[in-house]
Amino acid sequence: MSTTLVIAGLVRMSTCDWPGRLVATVFTQGCPWRCTYCHNLGLLDPTVVGAMTWSDVRGFLERRVGLLDGVVFSGGEPTRQAALGAALREVRDLGFSTGLHTSGAYPRRLAEVIDSLDWVGLDIKAIPAEYPQVTGALNSADRAFASLGVVVASGVAHEVRITVDPTIHRETSIYALVELLVEKGAAAIVLQEARPEGTSPAYTKALAARHLRDVLASPPPGATARPSP
Repeated sequence: MSTTLVIAGLVRMSTCDWPGRLVATVFTQGCPWRCTYCHNLGLLDPTVVGAMTWSDVRGFLERRVGLLDGVVFSGGEPTRQAALGAALREVRDLGFSTGLHTSGAYPRRLAEVIDSLDWVGLDIKAIPAEYPQVTGALNSADRAFASLGVVVASGVAHEVRITVDPTIHRETSIYALVELLVEKGAAAIVLQEARPEGTSPAYTKALAARHLRDVLASPPPGATARPSP
């Protein structure tokens, strides 16, 4: 694996990638899963050359010390890249808080960097039996729930996000998933919309303009619904 991050892009100022924080968001290239509702299809292929260098990102951050609260690493799947840990340490050395968006696809690598994180947004896709329908990967549930265990055991501030996909999810399965997450110690569980923007034409057609409200009349106990942008 490369010793430097392969970076697909940088959002220089975001208010939505870490709730309550003003951050820069670094998008990393490559993801092992092919989720039905993925809206970053261009970030999936790990062989794509980076759009910018880590040196470029670091230079930008050095000019934003004191102006941003933190830096969030997103993707793609950031824990796919061995260079993530070094990048997180550099960000902290500059004085920024560190955040991560992850699907939990690499629980061992998440465990290796968890002490360098101040916040984690963990995507949990479905109840275990439905996971392969969402991700296209047979062992994805085991990996994701192992990552949940890493996050909960670490004590790091976190949010568990469930993207409600009307092409797969039903009210009973979402209620069962939230109940399971509460049992496993998730501190904050948020339901969010599956949106057609950026997804494949086939998924857009299958979604057929359905929304979270078409699956759930109201969030289950222990979860909240994030308003659509």
